[in-house]
Amino acid sequence: MVPIAAPLQPEQDSHTDSSAWLGNEVKNLRKARAYSLQMLAQRCGKSIGYLSQLERGLAKPTIGAMQEIARALGVQISWFFPEGKPEDPSDDGIVVRAECRRRLSFASGVADYLLSPNLSGQLELLVCVLDPGSDSGDAYSHRGEEAGVVIRGTLELWVQGKHFVLNPGDSFSFLSTEPHRYCNPGLVPTEVVWAITPPTY
Repeated sequence: MVPIAAPLQPEQDSHTDSSAWLGNEVKNLRKARAYSLQMLAQRCGKSIGYLSQLERGLAKPTIGAMQEIARALGVQISWFFPEGKPEDPSDDGIVVRAECRRRLSFASGVADYLLSPNLSGQLELLVCVLDPGSDSGDAYSHRGEEAGVVIRGTLELWVQGKHFVLNPGDSFSFLSTEPHRYCNPGLVPTEVVWAITPPTY
């Protein structure tokens, strides 16, 4: 299988300031809901200081923290994917060009690139790229199912307390309601094609 090289070129990504984008989206949505920082902090279980730093682009959340914030704001986490480069109209919402992928970066060096043309269907397709030593944070869960295949590097995966080590070509599938987390224990980036249904991630 040919590696999907585009996500491994962060210097070429047009969203170098993804933390600022994410923080601004959280702030705008919070204000649209008429929540104070204190109200949002109570709803998602995070401190006011942490949320303030996040809104100012000074902190990146873990995936689990972003799940809690999105849930508190009444949206799916995919709401916070920034727009990619303008699409070619001839792709007609079917094809996503490599340079048009939308990217969402998390703490600890994890970045997800949206491969689906939109989030209105029943399936969400991602490329997850983990820097060496990076991880998804504490175990988290959500509705749905997910599956994936490791394209490059090594992935350590924990599902419901069970531990797995996956190498290129290895794949997985589990219910998203089972607490799960993952990390890259290696010295090179890990790249995983990840599918989630429905797109609640």
